[in-house]
Amino acid sequence: MAEALIGGICAKKLIAPGQIIVSDVSQQRLDFLKQKFGVETSTDNTVVVDKADVTLIAVKPQQFGDLAKNLNEAISSGKMAKCAPGKVFASIMAGVSVPDLQKALSPFGDVVRVMPNTPAMVNAAASAYVVGRPLTNPGEQTETHIRVVEEIFNSIGLCFACDKESPYLDAVTGLSGSGPAYVYMMIESMADGGVQSGLPRAMAMQLAAQTVMGAAKMVLENYPNVHPGTLKNNVESPGGTTIAGTNYLEQNGFRGTVAGAVKAACARSAELGKK
Repeated sequence: MAEALIGGICAKKLIAPGQIIVSDVSQQRLDFLKQKFGVETSTDNTVVVDKADVTLIAVKPQQFGDLAKNLNEAISSGKMAKCAPGKVFASIMAGVSVPDLQKALSPFGDVVRVMPNTPAMVNAAASAYVVGRPLTNPGEQTETHIRVVEEIFNSIGLCFACDKESPYLDAVTGLSGSGPAYVYMMIESMADGGVQSGLPRAMAMQLAAQTVMGAAKMVLENYPNVHPGTLKNNVESPGGTTIAGTNYLEQNGFRGTVAGAVKAACARSAELGKK
């Protein structure tokens, strides 16, 4: 995910590669990113936090405690000063709430929690974020850096602001965070139907994936002026093949099943957030 974000930033020329610094425990990984993008690298997280106005936290949730401890020890030892006003941390860690982020990072700056999804890897992410308010260091500089976070995630797809963490980010998790898995199942199922009807597997899979991508593009380019229901109706001819297929989906609870999957994932996200 971090590589995808660096790629989006560089492709959209939001920030010059030389102004990006990346830290990782793997020197091999750092060498790869430096060669690919021309970014600065370090194995020391405190170097990144000390230099950066906006720090993206892209570690596994179980590693966050050690990261925060490392930063606090750096301040206690005098290795690093408390962060200047305007510093912002953007976290993409699942299950780490805004209060958790604020508790660990308030000596260093303000926090933004972002929920992207895996299509970020192909610059087609659907993301949403919430800002930890009230701000530790309110002011124009902090607000500017929060907008930079939004621009970064817009560089790899779509990004929306949420007014509050709950219930919005739980719903985002159930919809766009988990949603790619639902779509993969649909593509697989459509391809299976094509194979059952006589198509070669490779052809069926590519036709199914292209069909989903094309339909999604039509929705994105026409909504809200044209509702997806209207686009569906435009494909259905009286007594034709499409109405036979969509009628079968309706009879078998397609809408309710998909909506139920989103609600189930949303409920699970809320449950995990309470632990």
